Amino acid sequence: MELITGILTTAVLAGGVLALAALGEVLAERVGVFNLGVEGLMALGGVTGIIAVTLYPNPFFGFAMALLVGLGFGALFALATVVFRANQVLCGLALTMLGSGLAVTIGKGYSGMPAKATFEKIIVPYLSDLPILGRAFFSQNILVYLIYLIIPAVISFVLFRTRHGMNVRAVGENPAAADSAGIPVTLIRFCYVTIGAALGAGAGAYLTLAFVPSWSDGVVAGRGWIAVALVIFAGYRPFGAVFGALLFGVITAIGYVGQARNWPISPTFLSMLPYLGTMLAMILPVFLWRRLRLGFTAPAGLGVPFFRDER
Repeated sequence: MELITGILTTAVLAGGVLALAALGEVLAERVGVFNLGVEGLMALGGVTGIIAVTLYPNPFFGFAMALLVGLGFGALFALATVVFRANQVLCGLALTMLGSGLAVTIGKGYSGMPAKATFEKIIVPYLSDLPILGRAFFSQNILVYLIYLIIPAVISFVLFRTRHGMNVRAVGENPAAADSAGIPVTLIRFCYVTIGAALGAGAGAYLTLAFVPSWSDGVVAGRGWIAVALVIFAGYRPFGAVFGALLFGVITAIGYVGQARNWPISPTFLSMLPYLGTMLAMILPVFLWRRLRLGFTAPAGLGVPFFRDER
Protein backbone atom coordinates (compact mmCIF):
# COMPACT_ATOMS: atom_id res chain seq x y z
CA MET A 1 0.00 0.00 0.00
CA GLU A 2 2.76 2.43 0.95
CA LEU A 3 4.51 1.76 -2.38
CA ILE A 4 1.34 2.50 -4.37
CA THR A 5 0.68 5.68 -2.39
CA GLY A 6 4.26 6.81 -2.99
CA ILE A 7 3.98 6.18 -6.72
CA LEU A 8 0.66 8.03 -6.94
CA THR A 9 1.98 10.99 -4.93
CA THR A 10 4.97 11.36 -7.24
CA ALA A 11 2.75 10.78 -10.28
CA VAL A 12 0.43 13.63 -9.36
CA LEU A 13 3.39 16.01 -8.90
CA ALA A 14 5.15 14.89 -12.09
CA GLY A 15 1.94 14.90 -14.11
CA GLY A 16 1.16 18.47 -13.05
CA VAL A 17 4.09 19.78 -15.08
CA LEU A 18 2.86 18.05 -18.22
CA ALA A 19 -0.78 18.90 -17.59
CA LEU A 20 -0.21 22.66 -17.35
CA ALA A 21 1.96 22.73 -20.47
CA ALA A 22 -0.53 20.54 -22.36
CA LEU A 23 -3.45 22.78 -21.36
CA GLY A 24 -1.60 25.74 -22.84
CA GLU A 25 -1.00 23.80 -26.04
CA VAL A 26 -4.69 22.84 -26.17
CA LEU A 27 -5.57 26.55 -26.25
CA ALA A 28 -3.12 27.25 -29.07
CA GLU A 29 -4.12 24.28 -31.19
CA ARG A 30 -7.84 24.82 -30.67
CA VAL A 31 -7.48 28.13 -32.55
CA GLY A 32 -5.41 26.49 -35.27
CA VAL A 33 -1.84 27.34 -34.26
CA PHE A 34 0.71 24.59 -33.75
CA ASN A 35 3.20 25.75 -31.10
CA LEU A 36 6.31 23.58 -30.97
CA GLY A 37 8.07 26.06 -28.69
CA VAL A 38 6.72 24.58 -25.44
CA GLU A 39 10.10 23.10 -24.49
CA GLY A 40 11.77 26.51 -24.74
CA LEU A 41 8.93 28.24 -22.91
CA MET A 42 9.18 25.76 -20.05
CA ALA A 43 12.93 26.35 -19.80
CA LEU A 44 12.38 30.11 -19.66
CA GLY A 45 9.62 29.74 -17.08
CA GLY A 46 11.74 27.44 -14.94
CA VAL A 47 14.74 29.72 -14.77
CA THR A 48 12.53 32.80 -14.32
CA GLY A 49 10.84 31.20 -11.33
CA ILE A 50 14.18 30.43 -9.66
CA ILE A 51 15.61 33.91 -10.30
CA ALA A 52 12.42 35.60 -9.09
CA VAL A 53 12.23 33.71 -5.79
CA THR A 54 15.94 34.41 -5.23
CA LEU A 55 15.22 38.14 -5.48
CA TYR A 56 11.94 37.96 -3.56
CA PRO A 57 11.35 34.65 -1.79
CA ASN A 58 7.71 34.09 -2.57
CA PRO A 59 6.66 31.19 -4.85
CA PHE A 60 3.57 33.03 -6.10
CA PHE A 61 5.81 35.92 -7.19
CA GLY A 62 8.10 33.49 -9.02
CA PHE A 63 5.19 31.79 -10.74
CA ALA A 64 3.66 35.15 -11.73
CA MET A 65 6.96 36.32 -13.22
CA ALA A 66 7.19 33.11 -15.26
CA LEU A 67 3.66 33.70 -16.58
CA LEU A 68 4.65 37.23 -17.61
CA VAL A 69 7.73 35.97 -19.42
CA GLY A 70 5.56 33.37 -21.15
CA LEU A 71 3.13 36.09 -22.19
CA GLY A 72 5.96 38.14 -23.67
CA PHE A 73 7.50 35.31 -25.70
CA GLY A 74 4.04 34.01 -26.60
CA ALA A 75 3.14 37.43 -28.00
CA LEU A 76 6.31 37.36 -30.13
CA PHE A 77 5.45 33.89 -31.40
CA ALA A 78 1.86 34.93 -32.12
CA LEU A 79 3.07 38.07 -33.90
CA ALA A 80 5.22 35.94 -36.19
CA THR A 81 2.75 33.12 -36.86
CA VAL A 82 -0.66 34.82 -36.64
CA VAL A 83 -0.02 38.39 -37.79
CA PHE A 84 2.88 37.86 -40.20
CA ARG A 85 1.82 34.26 -41.03
CA ALA A 86 5.31 32.79 -40.76
CA ASN A 87 5.72 29.02 -40.85
CA GLN A 88 4.39 27.71 -37.53
CA VAL A 89 6.68 24.69 -37.32
CA LEU A 90 9.84 26.70 -37.98
CA CYS A 91 8.81 29.45 -35.55
CA GLY A 92 8.05 26.86 -32.89
CA LEU A 93 11.41 25.18 -33.30
CA ALA A 94 13.10 28.60 -33.22
CA LEU A 95 11.27 29.42 -29.99
CA THR A 96 12.42 26.16 -28.45
CA MET A 97 16.06 26.80 -29.37
CA LEU A 98 15.88 30.47 -28.31
CA GLY A 99 14.17 29.71 -25.01
CA SER A 100 16.45 26.82 -24.10
CA GLY A 101 19.57 28.80 -25.02
CA LEU A 102 18.49 31.90 -23.12
CA ALA A 103 17.56 29.85 -20.07
CA VAL A 104 20.98 28.20 -19.97
CA THR A 105 22.75 31.54 -20.39
CA ILE A 106 20.89 33.52 -17.75
CA GLY A 107 20.59 30.54 -15.41
CA LYS A 108 24.35 29.82 -15.15
CA GLY A 109 24.69 31.57 -11.81
CA TYR A 110 21.69 29.70 -10.40
CA SER A 111 22.54 26.17 -11.52
CA GLY A 112 22.20 23.70 -8.66
CA MET A 113 20.97 26.37 -6.27
CA PRO A 114 17.87 25.26 -4.32
CA ALA A 115 14.81 27.45 -4.67
CA LYS A 116 14.59 30.10 -1.94
CA ALA A 117 10.85 29.52 -1.69
CA THR A 118 8.62 26.67 -2.81
CA PHE A 119 4.90 25.89 -2.78
CA GLU A 120 3.88 24.27 0.47
CA LYS A 121 1.42 21.41 0.82
CA ILE A 122 -2.22 22.17 1.54
CA ILE A 123 -3.80 19.26 3.37
CA VAL A 124 -7.54 18.82 2.75
CA PRO A 125 -9.20 17.75 6.02
CA TYR A 126 -10.72 14.24 6.07
CA LEU A 127 -10.06 13.57 2.37
CA SER A 128 -6.29 13.41 2.95
CA ASP A 129 -6.91 10.56 5.41
CA LEU A 130 -8.43 8.32 2.74
CA PRO A 131 -6.43 5.11 2.24
CA ILE A 132 -4.04 5.01 -0.74
CA LEU A 133 -5.52 8.02 -2.58
CA GLY A 134 -5.79 10.51 0.28
CA ARG A 135 -2.16 11.56 0.58
CA ALA A 136 -1.60 11.45 -3.17
CA PHE A 137 -4.52 13.65 -4.22
CA PHE A 138 -5.43 15.73 -1.17
CA SER A 139 -2.07 16.57 0.38
CA GLN A 140 -0.48 18.56 -2.43
CA ASN A 141 0.49 22.17 -3.13
CA ILE A 142 -2.09 24.67 -4.40
CA LEU A 143 -0.89 24.49 -8.00
CA VAL A 144 -1.81 20.80 -8.16
CA TYR A 145 -5.44 21.58 -7.28
CA LEU A 146 -5.51 24.42 -9.81
CA ILE A 147 -3.94 22.37 -12.59
CA TYR A 148 -6.03 19.22 -12.15
CA LEU A 149 -9.39 20.81 -11.35
CA ILE A 150 -9.84 24.56 -11.72
CA ILE A 151 -7.94 25.39 -14.93
CA PRO A 152 -9.25 22.48 -17.06
CA ALA A 153 -12.79 23.09 -15.74
CA VAL A 154 -12.63 26.76 -16.74
CA ILE A 155 -11.17 25.98 -20.17
CA SER A 156 -13.75 23.23 -20.80
CA PHE A 157 -16.61 25.49 -19.77
CA VAL A 158 -15.43 28.34 -21.98
CA LEU A 159 -14.71 26.15 -25.00
CA PHE A 160 -17.76 23.89 -24.91
CA ARG A 161 -20.44 25.75 -22.94
CA THR A 162 -20.25 29.36 -24.14
CA ARG A 163 -20.85 31.24 -27.39
CA HIS A 164 -17.34 32.64 -27.20
CA GLY A 165 -15.98 29.09 -27.00
CA MET A 166 -17.97 28.15 -30.09
CA ASN A 167 -16.36 31.07 -31.92
CA VAL A 168 -12.93 29.96 -30.71
CA ARG A 169 -13.46 26.43 -32.01
CA ALA A 170 -14.79 27.83 -35.30
CA VAL A 171 -11.57 29.79 -35.73
CA GLY A 172 -9.60 26.56 -35.37
CA GLU A 173 -11.87 24.55 -37.67
CA ASN A 174 -12.51 26.98 -40.49
CA PRO A 175 -11.04 30.47 -40.07
CA ALA A 176 -12.40 31.72 -43.40
CA ALA A 177 -15.97 30.79 -42.48
CA ALA A 178 -15.48 32.24 -38.98
CA ASP A 179 -14.27 35.49 -40.52
CA SER A 180 -17.30 35.57 -42.82
CA ALA A 181 -19.49 35.34 -39.72
CA GLY A 182 -17.79 38.40 -38.23
CA ILE A 183 -15.54 36.58 -35.75
CA PRO A 184 -12.19 38.37 -35.22
CA VAL A 185 -9.97 35.47 -36.27
CA THR A 186 -6.60 37.17 -35.90
CA LEU A 187 -7.42 38.66 -32.49
CA ILE A 188 -8.70 35.34 -31.10
CA ARG A 189 -5.71 33.41 -32.44
CA PHE A 190 -3.27 36.00 -31.06
CA CYS A 191 -4.83 36.03 -27.59
CA TYR A 192 -5.17 32.26 -27.18
CA VAL A 193 -1.68 31.51 -28.48
CA THR A 194 -0.25 34.06 -26.05
CA ILE A 195 -2.22 32.72 -23.09
CA GLY A 196 -1.22 29.17 -24.03
CA ALA A 197 2.43 30.20 -24.07
CA ALA A 198 2.05 31.73 -20.60
CA LEU A 199 0.74 28.40 -19.29
CA GLY A 200 3.73 26.66 -20.90
CA ALA A 201 6.13 28.96 -19.07
CA GLY A 202 4.09 28.47 -15.90
CA ALA A 203 4.66 24.73 -16.25
CA GLY A 204 8.39 25.42 -16.16
CA ALA A 205 8.00 27.44 -12.98
CA TYR A 206 5.92 24.66 -11.45
CA LEU A 207 8.77 22.29 -12.30
CA THR A 208 11.41 24.34 -10.48
CA LEU A 209 9.28 25.67 -7.61
CA ALA A 210 7.19 22.60 -6.75
CA PHE A 211 8.41 19.37 -8.34
CA VAL A 212 12.21 19.73 -8.53
CA PRO A 213 12.90 22.82 -6.41
CA SER A 214 16.07 23.91 -8.19
CA TRP A 215 17.32 24.89 -11.63
CA SER A 216 19.91 23.11 -13.77
CA ASP A 217 20.68 22.89 -17.45
CA GLY A 218 18.40 20.28 -19.01
CA VAL A 219 15.95 20.13 -16.10
CA VAL A 220 13.01 20.31 -18.54
CA ALA A 221 14.32 17.09 -20.14
CA GLY A 222 11.93 16.87 -23.07
CA ARG A 223 8.74 17.43 -21.08
CA GLY A 224 7.68 20.13 -23.54
CA TRP A 225 7.69 17.62 -26.39
CA ILE A 226 5.75 15.11 -24.30
CA ALA A 227 3.16 17.83 -23.57
CA VAL A 228 2.73 18.45 -27.31
CA ALA A 229 2.19 14.74 -27.87
CA LEU A 230 -0.25 14.62 -24.96
CA VAL A 231 -2.54 17.09 -26.69
CA ILE A 232 -2.91 14.72 -29.63
CA PHE A 233 -3.39 11.77 -27.26
CA ALA A 234 -6.07 13.75 -25.39
CA GLY A 235 -8.04 14.60 -28.50
CA TYR A 236 -7.49 18.35 -27.95
CA ARG A 237 -9.68 18.26 -24.83
CA PRO A 238 -8.63 19.86 -21.51
CA PHE A 239 -9.59 17.02 -19.18
CA GLY A 240 -8.19 14.50 -21.63
CA ALA A 241 -4.86 16.32 -21.39
CA VAL A 242 -5.00 16.22 -17.60
CA PHE A 243 -5.82 12.51 -17.57
CA GLY A 244 -3.02 11.79 -20.03
CA ALA A 245 -0.58 13.85 -17.96
CA LEU A 246 -1.48 11.86 -14.85
CA LEU A 247 -0.93 8.64 -16.79
CA PHE A 248 2.51 9.82 -17.86
CA GLY A 249 3.12 10.90 -14.29
CA VAL A 250 2.52 7.32 -13.17
CA ILE A 251 5.00 6.06 -15.78
CA THR A 252 7.57 8.61 -14.62
CA ALA A 253 6.99 7.75 -10.96
CA ILE A 254 7.47 4.03 -11.63
CA GLY A 255 10.85 4.87 -13.16
CA TYR A 256 11.87 6.93 -10.12
CA VAL A 257 10.73 4.28 -7.65
CA GLY A 258 12.43 1.54 -9.63
CA GLN A 259 15.76 3.37 -9.48
CA ALA A 260 15.36 4.24 -5.81
CA ARG A 261 14.58 0.63 -4.88
CA ASN A 262 17.28 -0.85 -7.12
CA TRP A 263 14.93 -2.95 -9.16
CA PRO A 264 16.83 -5.40 -11.40
CA ILE A 265 16.07 -3.25 -14.44
CA SER A 266 18.56 -1.01 -16.20
CA PRO A 267 18.32 2.60 -14.87
CA THR A 268 18.67 3.77 -18.46
CA PHE A 269 15.58 1.82 -19.44
CA LEU A 270 13.65 3.20 -16.45
CA SER A 271 14.63 6.75 -17.45
CA MET A 272 13.35 6.05 -20.94
CA LEU A 273 9.90 4.99 -19.76
CA PRO A 274 8.13 8.39 -20.27
CA TYR A 275 9.46 8.66 -23.81
CA LEU A 276 8.53 5.07 -24.62
CA GLY A 277 5.10 5.80 -23.18
CA THR A 278 4.83 8.81 -25.51
CA MET A 279 5.55 6.65 -28.55
CA LEU A 280 3.04 4.02 -27.47
CA ALA A 281 0.39 6.67 -26.80
CA MET A 282 0.80 7.90 -30.35
CA ILE A 283 0.84 4.48 -32.00
CA LEU A 284 -1.58 2.22 -30.12
CA PRO A 285 -4.80 4.24 -30.55
CA VAL A 286 -4.31 4.13 -34.31
CA PHE A 287 -4.61 0.34 -34.25
CA LEU A 288 -6.85 -0.31 -31.26
CA TRP A 289 -9.52 2.39 -31.09
CA ARG A 290 -10.41 3.48 -34.60
CA ARG A 291 -13.74 5.01 -33.55
CA LEU A 292 -12.05 6.93 -30.75
CA ARG A 293 -9.39 8.17 -33.17
CA LEU A 294 -12.02 9.46 -35.57
CA GLY A 295 -13.76 11.33 -32.78
CA PHE A 296 -10.53 12.95 -31.57
CA THR A 297 -9.35 14.44 -34.85
CA ALA A 298 -7.37 17.66 -34.89
CA PRO A 299 -9.06 20.99 -35.70
CA ALA A 300 -9.30 21.23 -39.49
CA GLY A 301 -7.51 24.58 -39.57
CA LEU A 302 -4.58 23.50 -37.40
CA GLY A 303 -1.29 24.71 -38.85
CA VAL A 304 -3.00 26.62 -41.67
CA PRO A 305 -2.30 30.39 -41.71
CA PHE A 306 -5.31 32.63 -42.23
CA PHE A 307 -5.26 34.94 -45.24
CA ARG A 308 -8.35 37.11 -45.37
CA ASP A 309 -7.98 37.79 -49.07
CA GLU A 310 -8.35 34.06 -49.83
CA ARG A 311 -11.89 33.76 -48.43
